[in-house]
Amino acid sequence: MSDVTAQVSKMAARLCNGDVAALARSISLVDSTNEFGSAIHREVRSSAGEAEVVGITGPPGAGKSTLVNALVSELRKQQKRVAVIAVDPSSPITGGAVLGDRTRMGEHTSDSGVFIRSLAARGHLGGLSASILKIIDLVDAAGWEVIILETVGAGQSETEIAEIADINVVVNAPGLGDDVQAIKAGILEIADVLVVNKADSPLAQRTERQLQSMLQLRREEYSDVPIVNTVATTGKGVDELLAAIIKKSKAKFNTCKKSRLLSRVRRIIAQEAAAQAKKAVLDDEHPQTLALFEKVLLGECEHQEAVQQVMSRYYK
Repeated sequence: MSDVTAQVSKMAARLCNGDVAALARSISLVDSTNEFGSAIHREVRSSAGEAEVVGITGPPGAGKSTLVNALVSELRKQQKRVAVIAVDPSSPITGGAVLGDRTRMGEHTSDSGVFIRSLAARGHLGGLSASILKIIDLVDAAGWEVIILETVGAGQSETEIAEIADINVVVNAPGLGDDVQAIKAGILEIADVLVVNKADSPLAQRTERQLQSMLQLRREEYSDVPIVNTVATTGKGVDELLAAIIKKSKAKFNTCKKSRLLSRVRRIIAQEAAAQAKKAVLDDEHPQTLALFEKVLLGECEHQEAVQQVMSRYYK
């Protein structure tokens, strides 16, 4: 056994035994696409598959982090071991991220039954990070029973969480917008549970009516989506939210596990294709490619034709 193989086995064993330091280090390695991290993931993947993954998404300012904090408290009352993976947006200029969720959930940092980790989106679209599926496996293999994924502030098209989480909770703030906006908002269609947070606001009832109208106009499968009113700052309604999540979970658990495996395969294929395309554009100094780019600039070649010619050298 080589030294690297021995190191991987040792780290994987520590992780599977619940060593938080080993888990944190492994997440960092996987998130930075380090090969050592990938090897650890391969080693522990067979131990994953037991945790329930709850996705929390919604627009900026809806109170997602505060609600997650309250939800963790409710889960701990049931003696559940809870991991929170919160994704923060990255700056398009510096590439940095605030990663402030651990601060906002400070009351849980000393609780050995809670693990909180912030990730940078690193420019990945969809509300999550590119490495999220592998990180879920690591946390799952380390023995955490419930994994809460909190997306960046999401808009109508950031629905990637639907392919990853077992249960999707979409958090809305009062004053969602006019009725038409509520009806067309694509992110609402992925919800297993809808939440109107800050329900002590005078606009909360109007927002709830808008969501009910949206559900009535959608297909039949949306008819049993519950709408829960919460005030995350006081904990009001959080017990009802957890009850709704548990009820949905019992109906969806096995189906979602299969869906997540299929999602992993699709994502890996897409990532590999994107990497090859990036290489073709950025690393290809072939004279024919450079001449082709010049033709595009001069308007002598259509964009799509140029793409097909370049990619034909990579995909036979």
